[in-house]
Amino acid sequence: MTVPAPIAMLAELTYRCPLSCPYCSNPIEMAQKDRELPTDLWLDVFRQAAGLGVLQLHLSGGEPASRRDLADLVRGARDAGLYTNLITSAIGLTQRRLDELETAGLDHVQLSLQGTDAAMADHIGGYAGGFKRKMQAAEWIVDAGFPLTLNAVVHRQNLHQLPDAIDMAVAMKARRMEVAIVQFHGWAMQNRAALMPTRAQAAEASRIVAEARKRLEGIMVIDYVPADYHEDYPKRCMGGWGTTGLNVTPDGQVLPCHAAQTIPTLTFDNVRDRPLADIWHNGSAFNAYRGEDWMQEPCRSCDRRKLDFGGCRCQAMAIAGDPAATDPVCIKSPLHGKIQNMADEFAADDTATLTYRVSPR
Repeated sequence: MTVPAPIAMLAELTYRCPLSCPYCSNPIEMAQKDRELPTDLWLDVFRQAAGLGVLQLHLSGGEPASRRDLADLVRGARDAGLYTNLITSAIGLTQRRLDELETAGLDHVQLSLQGTDAAMADHIGGYAGGFKRKMQAAEWIVDAGFPLTLNAVVHRQNLHQLPDAIDMAVAMKARRMEVAIVQFHGWAMQNRAALMPTRAQAAEASRIVAEARKRLEGIMVIDYVPADYHEDYPKRCMGGWGTTGLNVTPDGQVLPCHAAQTIPTLTFDNVRDRPLADIWHNGSAFNAYRGEDWMQEPCRSCDRRKLDFGGCRCQAMAIAGDPAATDPVCIKSPLHGKIQNMADEFAADDTATLTYRVSPR
């Protein structure tokens, strides 16, 4: 098949982070600080990405502000012609650092939100005083003129705050808001019993978002990621495996998606050893689930196969034990009933406690 150029690249600059969010998508086993790519190698990767056709660069982590060279990385990315978006908790961002990032050419900021008050936000983030610092940084971000997106990960413990979160985004003058019901990868898999929304909560969240989209049309765009385990059809994960984007981990591994390392049969190339374009076009991990040839039934003959490409390969691995299986979220999967039962069982567990993310040193 003809492989299109990727549109976006997620650069996970570091797994270090002051927060300990129990739904973090970072892997359980994380690269240590001494294995992170140095500045010059990241800048070379950015140039390679631009040459490959990437337009948007998302600087993430962990907390990207943990990198002292963040402004240098932004400047280099802009010099390569990339649109730069910083995905941050804002912990570690001062007004001076934001001024440096503006001078370096940063285009956009996405700010994470763990709750709409200090009690909830600090509880979920595992960082006392984090909410206050985040709110201060949000003012600096807007005052500096950066377009702002507010990222709200919602789950059973904070879904009741969703209306307030939407109002907060408007008050912050955010241009866009992403409401994502927690996706069960990384640390969230360890916390399904504590985070799984009830079926009623998931339905109510969809209603709230639909109403807010109508009410705020022309004021703020709202993107929405519904609750996987409660749906009848899966998402078109990553826009199709190996078709629109790629991830580079702190130590240089190149992944088709942020959770791909949970598939043990895949081998991932590293930018230290192989050019990015060669990895994108010829890497075994990227070609494993491109197109349709890998599909099993019922996906192979399904009229939705070009819409969702069988759903999430990592979710198929987690629930079915086979990354080539139909995503169990799909109503046509023989495991659809299993994942629905799991959702109800986890959501009914009112005794589960949170296992917090542990940051590498």
